[in-house]
Amino acid sequence: MRTRTATTDLALVAVFAALVAACTLVPAVPVGIGVPITLQTLGVMLAGLVLGPLRGFLAVLLYVLVGLAGLPVFAQGGAGLANLLKPSAGYLLAFPLGALVTGALAAWTRNVRAWRPLTLALSAIAGGILVVHPLGILGLMVNAKLSLAKAFAVDLIYLPGDLAKVAIATAVAAVVHKAFPVLLASRPRRVPATSQ
Repeated sequence: MRTRTATTDLALVAVFAALVAACTLVPAVPVGIGVPITLQTLGVMLAGLVLGPLRGFLAVLLYVLVGLAGLPVFAQGGAGLANLLKPSAGYLLAFPLGALVTGALAAWTRNVRAWRPLTLALSAIAGGILVVHPLGILGLMVNAKLSLAKAFAVDLIYLPGDLAKVAIATAVAAVVHKAFPVLLASRPRRVPATSQ
């Protein structure tokens, strides 16, 4: 059985940051308020479910920081600090925390074999919906100047799609963990230095 190393962890963080960015390449579905429907939350859920809390958080944080630094990795080619003033800012800033919560719950329940798909789905719902959506609502209130009721109503538009993303992320993560059960291990194994 293969074990994790710090090098593998760094590579996985980079790959999943790229995966979240790739999720924005699928054309976004515009919604009137300026927060398009994208596949980003699918990438966030997958990062947490597959990598666990720390690496999932770091992968999504890397994605956000790269976008804020100016690379056009956000939805519709967005980039730069100006994204913090858009109605979508709350969702964007919630992504790393969503991956952290998703990963923490997935790791915490990793030994529940009989109910594994259910625990993965609940983990994705907790992080990808119950963390991301309230912060997204807050962003709508602050940047789009919406009332709580109006922001909540706008946010409901995203719920059906995010539930579908939960199902997809759960199915993918279950297959990945079956093939690579060590991915959610808490610590990478140290590789001893070879003498020359």
